Amino acid sequence: MLDTKLYTLIKVAEQGSFTKAANVLGLTQPAVSQHIRALEDEYGTRIFDRSTNRLILTREGDKLLTAARTMLSIDDKLRQELSGVNFGAKDLNIGITHTVESNRISQILTRYASERGITIRLFTHQHEKLFQRIRNYELDLAIVDGMVTDQELRKTTLDTDSLVLVVSPEHAFASKSRISIDEIKAEKLILRLPSSGTVNLFTSTVESRGISMKEFNVILEVDNIATIKDLVRAGYGVSVLAKSACADELTKGKLIALPIEGMDMTREINIVYSKDFQYDTFLKDIVAYYREG
Repeated sequence: MLDTKLYTLIKVAEQGSFTKAANVLGLTQPAVSQHIRALEDEYGTRIFDRSTNRLILTREGDKLLTAARTMLSIDDKLRQELSGVNFGAKDLNIGITHTVESNRISQILTRYASERGITIRLFTHQHEKLFQRIRNYELDLAIVDGMVTDQELRKTTLDTDSLVLVVSPEHAFASKSRISIDEIKAEKLILRLPSSGTVNLFTSTVESRGISMKEFNVILEVDNIATIKDLVRAGYGVSVLAKSACADELTKGKLIALPIEGMDMTREINIVYSKDFQYDTFLKDIVAYYREG
């Protein structure tokens, strides 16, 4: 059973206030304060920096919070297993990267949850954050684009995808069958943020050909793929995106995708999970649903 004081710590961190946490927990504010003081005494460290009006976790407090969330996740998982809950009734916490979020996998997971009578919770974040949450047992699995090199995790390849130049149907490039790097350099380019897997792959492929990203006219960097697609459709520029992330718009003729000459930017879409993941049937089912279309 999770120590009540650790659960209090989680709620204080979430709410950013002892008073708000007390309201959520149904406790008095002094009781919440006592729980935190007891944890500080037990672990011999300060958990929050109280020198300002805001509650700020210390480095040690952040480590304790991560451990508390991990223990809570493990406790929840153990309770489900010991209570005899079978997989058909299990809720799943699934992480997903921004690129994959725009893929049809979200629709497939929704269909699967509806047909199997389970609840799936989707959390969108960057790769490393998702991998950390899997290691902490906060996520059951994650669906990500790109290679998985973390030796602590396992993967099942769901699909392969490729990066393409995406333009508006009204753009001068729309009638072409493919495009060159030099032609792209002359265009206004709207890209994902530099931390994204999409931009990392594009950048590394370009630089492997001795070309600097400074040679491109990047006018905007946006984290949200939907926003990028809207801007491209409106004619504000062109973009390099995963083809799967534009599948719906391509089918409906709202966007045009062009392969880039001499650049192989193919990558995997993987289901990633911990070594002790027990639901192999779910993996097989999702792969089957995905390939059925």
